[in-house]
Amino acid sequence: MSDRRARAVLLLLALPISILATGGALGAETATVTILDLPFKARALRGPGSEVAVAAATSGLVPGARPGAAVAAGEEAADHAPVAVVWGEGGGAALSLVDGAVRATPLAADAVEGLVAAETPRGALPGIRRAVSGGLSAYLTGPTRAASGEGGPNASSLTVRERQPMGMSADPKPVQISTSNVPAGPEAVFAPRRPRATLIGGQPAFVAVTLRPSGKSALALVGRKGVAWGLVAEGPLQEGGALKVAAVADFAKSGQPQIAAVKAPDAAGTLQLWTVSGGALSLAAEAPGYAEGADDSDLAATVDRGGATELALPVADRGAVALVSLKGGIAERARIPLPAPAGFGLAVLGKGAQARLLVGLADGRIAVAPIPDAKP
Repeated sequence: MSDRRARAVLLLLALPISILATGGALGAETATVTILDLPFKARALRGPGSEVAVAAATSGLVPGARPGAAVAAGEEAADHAPVAVVWGEGGGAALSLVDGAVRATPLAADAVEGLVAAETPRGALPGIRRAVSGGLSAYLTGPTRAASGEGGPNASSLTVRERQPMGMSADPKPVQISTSNVPAGPEAVFAPRRPRATLIGGQPAFVAVTLRPSGKSALALVGRKGVAWGLVAEGPLQEGGALKVAAVADFAKSGQPQIAAVKAPDAAGTLQLWTVSGGALSLAAEAPGYAEGADDSDLAATVDRGGATELALPVADRGAVALVSLKGGIAERARIPLPAPAGFGLAVLGKGAQARLLVGLADGRIAVAPIPDAKP
């Protein structure tokens, strides 16, 4: 644990625990949505499995937040830290789910800063988080203005770091790390989108987005090529600026993950479902009317509904969150109207009937809603 992370944990442990009400009519502006009574204006939200959430859970501060088993290589920690973390002007809070209600544990601003610092390692593209999975991590490096559009610099490479196994020894030894720098390809760069860890054919891989000077972008799959890491698959180039990966999950329950992405050349974005087969990325379905998150914020999350995995993301005007089934295509199942446009984050706490949707609104509030069972 780094000194900065250790100081953050000590600050966390020095703070009291409080319960922030989410039930009843408190702050309610629709039939199902309530507003968390937070003492600060929020600007960032990290869901379960994020590095910030894992750090908060392992600090011992959040009651009942015991991270699950170790995450296998190639898999993100989606269900291994059942808390979310929110912060903004003047403080933050760790959010956990207790009997269908969201419990908030206050976090000092300095503590949050320490926890967030590890998300972007030294040398990474500023403001872009890394993907961590077991002994693997990947992050964008080599800031460049090549193929640059709006939103700041792109990256020339994806750096993959792998912790090497160590034998038993009575003497302490430094952990050996192997590093591979994967270029985006001729005349291409990696767009400022955080990579996602996954397993393809049982082998670890990372999903990223490439960008060309023409403004066209494509999904890219980085995996092992023999003993080295390299670009193993790339989807067709598309107009409209950099794609935004919404989620990577086995939506079809086929044993192979699919990639949900949003193409948003204008306000009315298009949700796309991509499959991986035979070393190729193929577009399986698409549907217009959905929004992507600004910059590298997560404005989409997977929802576990009794074994079925769905996707929650805002509609085009961000005035509601849609629950979408991606099994065999794209089918919107329900919509949850919001009291203000979705802004900076979306996460899901819990599973099944107890699950709660958290949405960071553009006005700095956090909306909470149950997951509908069926269309109204």
